[in-house]
Amino acid sequence: MAQLQVKIKELTLKNPVMTASGTFGYGPEFADFIPLDGLGGIIVKGTTLHPREGNDYPRMVETASGMLNCVGLQNKGVDYFCEHIYPDIKDVDTNIIVNVSGSSPEDYAECAARVDRLEKVPAIELNISCPNVRQGGMAFGVTCEGAASVVKAVRRRYNKTLIVKLSPNVTNIADIARAVEDEGADAVSLINTLMGMAIDIEKRRPRLSITTGGLSGPAVKPVALRMVWQVAKAVKIPVVGLGGIMTATDAIEFLMAGATAIEIGTANFIDPTVTIRVRDGLNDWLDRHGCQSVQEIIGAL
Repeated sequence: MAQLQVKIKELTLKNPVMTASGTFGYGPEFADFIPLDGLGGIIVKGTTLHPREGNDYPRMVETASGMLNCVGLQNKGVDYFCEHIYPDIKDVDTNIIVNVSGSSPEDYAECAARVDRLEKVPAIELNISCPNVRQGGMAFGVTCEGAASVVKAVRRRYNKTLIVKLSPNVTNIADIARAVEDEGADAVSLINTLMGMAIDIEKRRPRLSITTGGLSGPAVKPVALRMVWQVAKAVKIPVVGLGGIMTATDAIEFLMAGATAIEIGTANFIDPTVTIRVRDGLNDWLDRHGCQSVQEIIGAL
């Protein structure tokens, strides 16, 4: 069996396969399907400083080779997570990573600081695709200045491994990656969803309640792969790749493009065992090609 262990700064993953936030709940929801300790990490659903109701329904719709969602970060807030959810997942033998969202740098920083106190949460993933309430709703992650402002604020108050999740809805994602690296990000993950929409032609109205939503699934994979390749060449910190990964072949492409680890998202809705299948498929491929370690193919393109 090949060596699958990878590292993201101080964070050691037993294998490169993690789950993408918002597609795997908090982990126990999938415990009947897979051994949770067989994953490199579980990135739990988006968590904010204050509770959020999310957007009105309908907020998910299938599209060609993918899906759109505008769930809107529905969650009960970071205090509820710390008091009620963390005790149930803290002893799972894998890395529990909290996806942190906010509407201002101060919100992000306060939420991160509260998660920082949780002994068995070794990392957070910052979702900088959130609307900046001070700039009329423009996402923090679409400008270098906005992205840097969030990372700078969080880095002051968060002491563990900091992964920043990048938005693909930008002109030059490598510039954004360098901006967050300069402010202290330990790694970047990409891509978050692409903005899209769908129309009900009989009702002559959008199929999502807020008109637009985030596109994920196999349809976005070529874009995600290209962006991971670009960013991996532009920064010195590790890159986590995601976007349309359905099979071990997809995962290996991301690793060869420069990703140290990968996340699987939409595929979990189709096959709740997909993460373990990808892990095992990666190991099989390495064995068949005479590779002793996954490190041999990271950035091998």
